Amino acid sequence: MPATDPTPRKGFFTDTTVCIGCKACEVACKQWNQLPDDGFVFTGMSYDNTCHVGASTWRHVAFVERPIRLQGQTAGIGDFSWLFMSDVCKHCERAACLEACPTGAIIRTEFDSVYVQPDVCNGCGYCVAACPFGVIDRRKDDGRAWKCTLCYDRLKGDMQPACAKVCPTASITFGDQDELRSKAEQRLAELHGKGVTDAYLYGMDAENTPGTGRLNAFFLLVDRPEVYNLPPDPVVPTKKAHAAWQALAVAGLGMAAVALTAAFSVREASR
Repeated sequence: MPATDPTPRKGFFTDTTVCIGCKACEVACKQWNQLPDDGFVFTGMSYDNTCHVGASTWRHVAFVERPIRLQGQTAGIGDFSWLFMSDVCKHCERAACLEACPTGAIIRTEFDSVYVQPDVCNGCGYCVAACPFGVIDRRKDDGRAWKCTLCYDRLKGDMQPACAKVCPTASITFGDQDELRSKAEQRLAELHGKGVTDAYLYGMDAENTPGTGRLNAFFLLVDRPEVYNLPPDPVVPTKKAHAAWQALAVAGLGMAAVALTAAFSVREASR
């Protein structure tokens, strides 16, 4: 049989500069995936009633208030601006959750997305602790881990994810990774040409996410990652396992040397 072409890597490019904070992506995600509400409680977080990505919120639009810095002057009342960003699972090239899962519940699909099989998950929570982005969590009612599936069921039906479909400003773009990268680079060049020199791409080529590799959901940002509640240097825990074992071995040898020295000293003193 002739070889078939591999399925192109799919993902998201999120341009935060055109996000208006409407939360249409959040609503569409919850509706399509039949996710439970988050309690409709007062969070004290402005218009952000979901606060973060979690087991029941797979898309989260962050409202980030930041002061306007005016040539050395201290920002006063009203001197602030808003940043909006629709956060989601990054479907990392090197996925910490997948590496940490002991049951094989987390797999990589033909679209290069990272998928949690709910019928295999035993709720151990190892993936929750491993994820450097904090996007995966266990649901209180059944204890199993849940996160964005990249609308795997819709992709199988040749449809785009619900969140990208409803985004009114095209802040969320879904497609083949090669096409997304080209579009992101063009958009970045456009912004730089307009004087927005702070703009940069987070996670597209793993330059600022070497610990996880490139992200299948990457972002165009205009401030430090921490401002958007993104880690500046996300790292897969298992990547440091070799160094940790080396340090443990050195510590063990040191303790053994100390013990031998003490024993020799006692022996000499008893003569």
